[in-house]
Amino acid sequence: METFAPLSPEEIASVRKPYRAASLLPGRAYHDDAIHAFELDRFFGHDWVVVGREEDAPDPGTYFLAEVADEPLILVRGRDGVLRGFYNVCRHRGTAVVEEPCGKAVRFQCPYHAWIYDLDGSLIRAKHTDDLEDFALAEYGLATVRTATWQGFVFANLDPSAPDLDAWLGDLPGHLARFDFSALRVAHTQVYEVDANWKFIAENYSECYHCPGIHPQLNRLTPYDLGGDYAPDGPWQGGWMELVDSAETMALEGGHRAGRPAMAGITEVDDRRIYYYLVWPTIFLSIHPDYLLVHRLEPAGPGHSRITCQWLFEPATIEAPGFDPSDAIGFWDLTNRQDWHVCELQQRGTRSRSWTAGRYSNQEPSVHAFDLMVVDRYADDGIESRRTVRARYDLPVPKDDPAGNGVGAVLLPRSESEAKKASARARR
Repeated sequence: METFAPLSPEEIASVRKPYRAASLLPGRAYHDDAIHAFELDRFFGHDWVVVGREEDAPDPGTYFLAEVADEPLILVRGRDGVLRGFYNVCRHRGTAVVEEPCGKAVRFQCPYHAWIYDLDGSLIRAKHTDDLEDFALAEYGLATVRTATWQGFVFANLDPSAPDLDAWLGDLPGHLARFDFSALRVAHTQVYEVDANWKFIAENYSECYHCPGIHPQLNRLTPYDLGGDYAPDGPWQGGWMELVDSAETMALEGGHRAGRPAMAGITEVDDRRIYYYLVWPTIFLSIHPDYLLVHRLEPAGPGHSRITCQWLFEPATIEAPGFDPSDAIGFWDLTNRQDWHVCELQQRGTRSRSWTAGRYSNQEPSVHAFDLMVVDRYADDGIESRRTVRARYDLPVPKDDPAGNGVGAVLLPRSESEAKKASARARR
C-alpha cells in the first residue's frame, strides 16, 4: 500500500533551501483535506500539545475537557492530587462519558447505560455484567492519555512511545527558567473562530513584516525592525522586540502599565522588551513585563481554526485594588482581529488557481523557520533543517552567513528507536 506524501520531494526540497532561495509551502498545504488529516495524525497525534492550564483543574475531582487530533479527552485531578488524562469514551458502547466542558465530580457516570468510572479512570460499576464470560472491571477502565506539565501548562500526547515532555521541549525550559508562569493566573479568556488554516496563523505570528501596515498601534510601541531572534534547540522558535522609550508594555493609551508591577523573574533587560515564542505546534507565548499573553490554536479543518487567547497576571496584581486589565485586553483584541482578517484574506486568496508558492522576504526568516518544522515532519526522513536566525531585525542576515545559520537542511543522526518509530509511521 502506498504511503501518503503530503508534498512531493521537489516541493520539500524547495522549502528546505536557504531562505533567500526557498519557496513557501504550496497552496494545498493549507486547503487539502488529506493533508489536514495527515497533520492531525502525524503532528497532533504524536507530539505534545497544550490543552489547558493546571489552574483549570486545581483540586481533587476538578476536570476539564479538551480535544487533540479530533480525539475527545478528559483531564482530571485525582484524589491523590495527580492530574491524569483519559479518552472521553465509555468502554461499553463508546458514548462520551462527560458532557460539561469543566466542573467537579466525585466520579464519572456514562449517561447512556450508567457505567461508573472513578477519578483514576478505573471502572467501578457496570450493571448487568456479572455473568459475562471473561469480563473484569479492572480491564475496562477509561483509556489513558499521557499528560505532563511545564510552567503551569498541561500537555497531552496521544503517542505512548513519544519522548517525555522535558526531553521533547529541548532547551526551551532552561531558556525560560527565570520565569515562574505556573504561579500566574488567567484574568481574561477570549475565544476566536477564524476561517484560516492554523499554519497561516502561526506564520503570521512569526514575523512583523506586516506590522507597519496592519498594526500601526503596535508598531508605534515596538517598531518592527528593532529586535532579534534566538537560535533554538528544540521544537520552538522565538525572539524579542524592543519597546520605545515612552512605552512600558503593550497596552492602549500609549503602552502604560496603569501601575501594574513587573512579573516575577523580569530582569532589567526584560523590562524593555516583548518576547514572542512559538512552541510547536500551536501555542504562542508573548511575554510582557507585566503579563503573559497566550494563544492556543486548535485546527478545526483545513480552512478553520479556533484560537483561545488568555491574559495571565501575577495573583497579587489581580488582587490589588483597582486592577483593570482592559487596556492590555483591548490592545491585543484589536491586534488579534487585525491578524485574523488578513489570515482569512490569505486563506481565500491562496485557493486561486493563479497562486503559486511565493518567496520569503529578508524580513521573514522566522516564517521560513516555522515552515521548515512543517516540511521536516511532512518528509519524516531523518533530516532536521537548520533554521536561519536574525540576530538583529534592522539588518539582513549576512549573505556569507559566517555563523552557518542559513545553510538549509542538514542530516542529523537518528537513534535506533526514532528510526523504528518513523518506519512504523510510514507503514500506516
